Amino acid sequence: MKDQINPNYPDIDFLRTRAKERIPRFAFEYLDGGCNAGVNLKRNTDDIRNILLKPYYLREIKEVNLQTELFGHIYDAPFGMAPIGLQGLMWPKASEILAKSAFDFNIPFILSTVATASIEKIAEITEGQAWFQLYHPAEKDLRNDLIKRTEQAGLSVLVVLSDVPSFGYRSKEIRNGLSIPPKITLNNMLQILGHPNWALSTLLAGQPSFKTLEKYIPKGMSLKHLGLFMNKTFDGRLNLDRLKEIRDLWKGKLVLKGVASEEDAQKCVELGLDGIIVSNHGGRQLDHGESSVSALQSIAKVFGEKIKIMMDSGIRTGPDIASSIAAGADFTFLGRSFMYGVSALGSQGGDQTALILKKQLTQVMQQLCCERIYELRERLVKE
Repeated sequence: MKDQINPNYPDIDFLRTRAKERIPRFAFEYLDGGCNAGVNLKRNTDDIRNILLKPYYLREIKEVNLQTELFGHIYDAPFGMAPIGLQGLMWPKASEILAKSAFDFNIPFILSTVATASIEKIAEITEGQAWFQLYHPAEKDLRNDLIKRTEQAGLSVLVVLSDVPSFGYRSKEIRNGLSIPPKITLNNMLQILGHPNWALSTLLAGQPSFKTLEKYIPKGMSLKHLGLFMNKTFDGRLNLDRLKEIRDLWKGKLVLKGVASEEDAQKCVELGLDGIIVSNHGGRQLDHGESSVSALQSIAKVFGEKIKIMMDSGIRTGPDIASSIAAGADFTFLGRSFMYGVSALGSQGGDQTALILKKQLTQVMQQLCCERIYELRERLVKE
């Protein structure tokens, strides 16, 4: 783990620009895009940045401490890495690179069911400190086996995804052949040829695949049939009965991701869940819904003392983290920012992103005269 920021890429926007240059357009658009017109993608970040914080300049401050307790573990910062599918499409071994950075920086890494590293590999890299996000399968046998593997790997936090009852309409992914079923296009091949470093790195690492799901996928499937298989396998809308069954099966900490209403938050409390992640899937599912931080504020007012409330979607920078915590989040997760980092800088990208976020957040807290994370709540400018 390095402790010095690369001065050529001192913030997330620089990493994003470099990532766009370094990887094929179809990979960047998969990472960077939202659904439909991208309205909620933009609203997520805009609403966070409309939150105002009040500084105190004549108060004494000793030392800023970013440590945050969550589910019995003391993390070194109040942010972690959100789950993203197909991470290896953006950069080879991205899941493994980011998991290693998360472990070194003592922050949580959430592995998606459809990421390009297996539960077992990420558990090994993080010494069991990672979390696993479950896309709910249509069949109970598959669900039960994924939960069993998560437990056997030693992971203690299971995150159940709730906000993908249907696949978001993402026109750029359709154009790029990344819809279900996927397809290889001539345009994609030309883009690959225009990015030889990405192409060579991908060739050496091997074609990205759904590593956690490999044991369940029939051998020799064409891309078309693989797409149809994935569509059928995860055609399982989450409901209260299914969530109750998972609560009975899983003895560790259980979190629901995709909460966007007080009604769903109330059900999580009643079912005895340990936490929720207020999220709208990074603006990739419902274009005309609320921003995550807007939903967070109403949910936190009612349930802030009843359950751990976390948030993702729209958070890009250290100041964004500070504003989200001031608005009511106990903890935050970032997806695109870390993927920009690894797409831009490869094996150094996770460390670079984590360093930027920690230094930015520390500077904001120094400016606000906050020694501990929870003091950010007192700096929120009320409307």
